[in-house]
Amino acid sequence: MGKGGGCVPSKKRLPAAAATATDDLPQSAREAPVIPVAEAEAEAEAEAVSTMEGRRLKVYIVFYSMYGHVEGLARRMKKGVDGIEGVEGVLFRVPETMPPEVLDQMKVPEKDDGIPEISAAELTEADGILFGFPTRYGCMAAQMKAFFDSTGQLWREQKLAGKPAGFFVSTGTQGGGQETTAWTAITQLAHHGMLFVPIGYTFGAGMFKMDSIRGGSPYGAGVFAGDGTREPSETELSLAEHQGNYMAAIVKRVAQA
Repeated sequence: MGKGGGCVPSKKRLPAAAATATDDLPQSAREAPVIPVAEAEAEAEAEAVSTMEGRRLKVYIVFYSMYGHVEGLARRMKKGVDGIEGVEGVLFRVPETMPPEVLDQMKVPEKDDGIPEISAAELTEADGILFGFPTRYGCMAAQMKAFFDSTGQLWREQKLAGKPAGFFVSTGTQGGGQETTAWTAITQLAHHGMLFVPIGYTFGAGMFKMDSIRGGSPYGAGVFAGDGTREPSETELSLAEHQGNYMAAIVKRVAQA
C-alpha cells in the first residue's frame, strides 16, 4: 500500500492507547520528542565510550627487588608507559617474606617508602600489569610466588581474565635464567586467563647487538646483576623503557577495541 495506508504506524506518532494515556500530562511533556530505542542505545554507548576516553588507563608495574636491579628496570619501564598518551604507569612492590634480621645479614638496602606495597585485590584496578622479579634457580623469587599464591580468590572469580600482562627479570649470570624465569611464570597468567604480552624483537637492532653484555629476551626486559654490584647498562634500561611503551600501546589498543 502507499504511504499513509495504515499498515506501518508512523515512527513520529504515538499509538492511540499511548496517546490517550498522555492526555493528563502537562503540555510540555506531551510535546517532548520520542527517541527510538536504537537511537537511545547509540547515545548510551557513545556516552560510555566518552567516559572511558576521559579516564587514564593504568599499567601497574608490580615487582620484587632485593638489591635494586629489578627496581631500576621498573622505574625506567614507567617512563616508557607514561610516554603513551592516556596511559599511566604505577609502581608497586610485593610484600617481603624474609625476616628483617636475615635481610640485615644479607646487607639488603632499605626499600624506598615512596613505592607502596600492593595487595592482590588491587590488581583488578589495573588495565594491564608488568611483573618484575629476580630469578631463583631459573624461576621467579619466592616473594613474587607468594604474592601470586595470594591471588586465589581472584582466580576463583576470574577477575583478572583478559588483562594484558608481561614480565621483566634479573639474573646473576648470563646463563642464569633470563628466558626460563619468564617462561615458567607464564603458568600464573594462564590460570588467571590473562593475556601474555612478550616484546618479541620489537626493540629492533638493540636485540641483535653482540658488542656488550645485555640482559633481556623476547619474553621481556632483563638485567644481569652479577655479584650484586653491577648496575643495569643503558641498553638494558632502554629495553625496559621500550617494554613499558610497548605494553602501554597494547593496553590502549585493547581498551579501544
